Amino acid sequence: MPFNLSVFKTRSLTALVFVAVMLAGLLWNHWSFFILFSIIHFGCWWEYLKLTEKIYNTSFHINAKLGLILAGYAIMLWFCKEYYHIAGYSLQQNFSMPVSAAGFVLLVIGIFFTTPVHIHAFGMALLGLLYISLSWGLMMDMTGFIDSFFDTTGMVFSTGSFRFFFVLLPLVIIASIWINDTMAYIVGSFIGKTPFSKISPKKTWEGTIGGIILAIVVVGLLAKYFVPAQFHLPGFVLEIEQHHWFIIAAIAAITGTAGDLLESKLKRMAGVKDSGQIMPGHGGFMDRFDSLLLATPAVWLYVKFFML
Repeated sequence: MPFNLSVFKTRSLTALVFVAVMLAGLLWNHWSFFILFSIIHFGCWWEYLKLTEKIYNTSFHINAKLGLILAGYAIMLWFCKEYYHIAGYSLQQNFSMPVSAAGFVLLVIGIFFTTPVHIHAFGMALLGLLYISLSWGLMMDMTGFIDSFFDTTGMVFSTGSFRFFFVLLPLVIIASIWINDTMAYIVGSFIGKTPFSKISPKKTWEGTIGGIILAIVVVGLLAKYFVPAQFHLPGFVLEIEQHHWFIIAAIAAITGTAGDLLESKLKRMAGVKDSGQIMPGHGGFMDRFDSLLLATPAVWLYVKFFML
């Protein structure tokens, strides 16, 4: 895959804007984080349903689409922690069930008005509840992971440092994927010769392996030197072994690559180049977050079984 300077400039410029928006959403406060991933959730769902329609040459009723999206959003709300509440009403306890019920009602109405009902298309659409909504729900669950050790709810947003630690795991996952994607593109452009997969013919083994290795090294070293090994909390000292960050970077880079291939397969089946057009040179929501959709649950499993 030859290096294209014009394409690289376009991708770099739009990537800078994308990074600025992402960092603002990630680091401003817990509500900006929630709003950011709510928008990503709805955007991914809409594009996923469009891909499904194209793959099966069918059309979903608008109520069925909205029903699926709301049902999925209820899953994401269920993973929101206790600091997500409005006027004393918890998003998890007080909003997830009503949103789920509304989604179910709209879905039933949409199915009733869909003639004929394409079983396979609806089956693929339902998989979006796991593929998209569960992934973003697990992302919400990984915020403020220090809370899993000790109740720091009253402190998490009191200082900038704790706001950073609130999104530490999401930042490590996202950074791993960004570095992997960027380095894989650069390494593959200069020395890539061996095709990696027929699904994505521009990817090479050299670029893929190079991206994964560099992601592990860069993210692992950054975490090692900038993330403390000990968190000193009131009456409690939390120790996190530094090797976890190298492992998380590896998991995110490898499963992120698999996530990219999965979405490429869906696009090929649908006969489209991009899932959407929100960013010049980068495509749509699914194109931007396909890697994160698989990396998030993979890292969540590692964190739950080996870090907590």
